[in-house]
Amino acid sequence: MPFVHKPYWWEAIPTAAPESAVSGFADVAVVGSGFTGLSAALTLARAGRSVTILEAGTAGYGASTRNGGQVGSGNQKFRVKTLIDMMGVKKAQALLMEGVSMLDHMETLISDEKIACFFKRCGRFRGAVRPEHYDAMAQDMQDLERYAGVRSFMVPKAEQHKEIATDFFHGGSILPQDASLHPGLYHTGLLDRAQEAGARLVCQAPVLAVQRETDGFTLSTPRGSMKARQVIIATNGYRQSFSRFCRKRIVPVTSALIATAPMPVDRLQALMPGGRMYGNSARVFSYFRAAPDEPRLIWGGRVGRGTPETSARAYAHLARDLLKVFPQAGDLSLSHAWSGQIGYTFDEFPHLGLAPDGLHYAMGYCGTGVSRSTWFGRKIALQVMGKREGFSEFTGLRFPSHPFQKFAPSAVPFFEQWYRLRDTLNL
Repeated sequence: MPFVHKPYWWEAIPTAAPESAVSGFADVAVVGSGFTGLSAALTLARAGRSVTILEAGTAGYGASTRNGGQVGSGNQKFRVKTLIDMMGVKKAQALLMEGVSMLDHMETLISDEKIACFFKRCGRFRGAVRPEHYDAMAQDMQDLERYAGVRSFMVPKAEQHKEIATDFFHGGSILPQDASLHPGLYHTGLLDRAQEAGARLVCQAPVLAVQRETDGFTLSTPRGSMKARQVIIATNGYRQSFSRFCRKRIVPVTSALIATAPMPVDRLQALMPGGRMYGNSARVFSYFRAAPDEPRLIWGGRVGRGTPETSARAYAHLARDLLKVFPQAGDLSLSHAWSGQIGYTFDEFPHLGLAPDGLHYAMGYCGTGVSRSTWFGRKIALQVMGKREGFSEFTGLRFPSHPFQKFAPSAVPFFEQWYRLRDTLNL
C-alpha cells in the first residue's frame, strides 16, 4: 500500500514557528538544532550566556528526529581488543568509560528535565549472522565487562526465540543497560527546555558564511546577519559550507528507515518477545525495534541507491532484509519511509574541539549519535565557557581528513555494495 515519505516520529511533534529574521548579538551562535545544538544551547543558557540557534530547515530537521531511537553507550564502532590495539589500554579504557557516562547522563537529563519521550532501559540484542560471529561477540562482551564494567550475556541459538522469533540468527549478545526512546519527543523536550532557559531559535536560516572579526564572528544567512562572540558547529552529517576544516573531515552517509502500519499488540510482542532494541553483526548493519507509542515495527539500514529517496524502490531492500529475519511478516504493510544523513569520519571516532578557524565543533557520530550528541553538546558548551568539566577523552584526538575526501560521498554506495557482497559470500 502507499506509504508516507516522512519520519514516523514527526507524527507526534509540533512544528515550531520560525522567528522573522537573523539579527543582533549573542554570546554564542549554535549552528544546527539537533541534539548536539540543543544540548549545547541548554547548557550555555542555564549558565547565563545569550544563545542563538541557527537552523537551515525546521527545528530538528536532520538526524535527531530521523534516527531509530536506539540509545547505547556510544562505544561500539570497534571491538574492545581493536580499540586497545589502536589506543593502548589506558586510553581505550578511558574512552569506554566515557561512553558509559554518556548513557547515564542521558538518563539523568531526561529524568531531571521531566522529558516525556518513552525512555526505557530495555537492553539491546545483537544477532550473529554467522556462527563465528557469535564467538567473536562473546569475547568482546567479556572484554567490555573487564575494561568498562558493562554487564552483558550471550543467548545461544537454541534459546534465541525467547528474545526474537527468528531462526535467521546464530544466537546473539545482550547489553541489558542499553536503552530506547522516541527521538521526536526527546528533541521536542530538549528544545522546550533550551527555549525556556532563554535560547533563541531561528529556523530556515542556513549559515552561508562566517567572518572572523576582532571581537568575535559575523554569521551571514539569507534572512540576515548576526554577530557572536563564539560559534559552535553542530551540523554532523548535514555538511555546511562555511568551515572548510569540518567539511573536509565529515562524510555524509544516508541511512533509511521504514515503519509498518499498526498491528495487533500480541503479534508484535510475538515477533520480539524480549521487548528490546535489535541489530545484527553484518557489515551492512540493520537495526530494528517496536515503536514505543503504537504497535508498529520500525526497521533501519542504508538507503537504496540509484533511485529517488521518495520512491518505493529506495526502501525495497529494507523490506527484503526485514523478511529474511521475519518471513512470517510478509502480509504487513508499510506506513512510513524516510531517510537522513549520518556524519561519518575517516577514523570512525567522534570529535569535538576548536578548529584552526576559531570555530568550535562537535560531530562525526558515525551512526551512534543519540547519546554521543547529547553528551558532546554539553561538553563543547563547557569548553566554550572555559570550564574544566568540559574535558572529554575525545577532545584532542587527531581529526583526519583524506586526500580524496571530496570524492568520498560518491564512493559510499560502492563501498556499501562491496560490504553487502562480503556479507553474502562471508568474506
